[in-house]
Amino acid sequence: MNQQQKNRKTIRRLVLMAIGMFGFGFALWPLYNVFCDVTGLGGRAIQISENNNQAVASHRVVSIRFDATVNSSLPWVFQAKEKVHEYNLGVPSKALYLAMNPSDEALTGQATYNVAPPEASLYFVKTECFCFTEQTLQPHESREMPVYFYIKDDLPEHIKDITLSYTFYRQGYTPSGGMNHH
Repeated sequence: MNQQQKNRKTIRRLVLMAIGMFGFGFALWPLYNVFCDVTGLGGRAIQISENNNQAVASHRVVSIRFDATVNSSLPWVFQAKEKVHEYNLGVPSKALYLAMNPSDEALTGQATYNVAPPEASLYFVKTECFCFTEQTLQPHESREMPVYFYIKDDLPEHIKDITLSYTFYRQGYTPSGGMNHH
């Protein structure tokens, strides 16, 4: 095989590799969404079908602490309406947060959430949440933001307290520092 044939073979491999990498990168977003839908991670709730939305009520009670913060890129005031509340396992429940935009411009934010201890996130099922979509507040607007959830009745006995934390980020802000101008 002469040098020209070797070069063509190398170029063909590089082109196929580039196409494969592009295809893999293109497939990552849907794969990530499926992963988040299945695990409930990444700010997505586990989807509940008509057949399994019958939560099993339990007499066992767990205390949930509600935490609310705002990234410095977003000049909102954000807080839980109730800081701590007790809930029965398996019972559909609701918690309210309050967001206020004290600025003179409309601002859009997106919330991320975390459940602690991490093991509890497997049993904490959000059925509807403000964190699933971007939220726009007009100048000086305040809004109640509900989260609907239940805690699975098979929550391990050693978990007696859960913390649900939300952080709002300005839309377009990248946590690495700066605005994303896509």
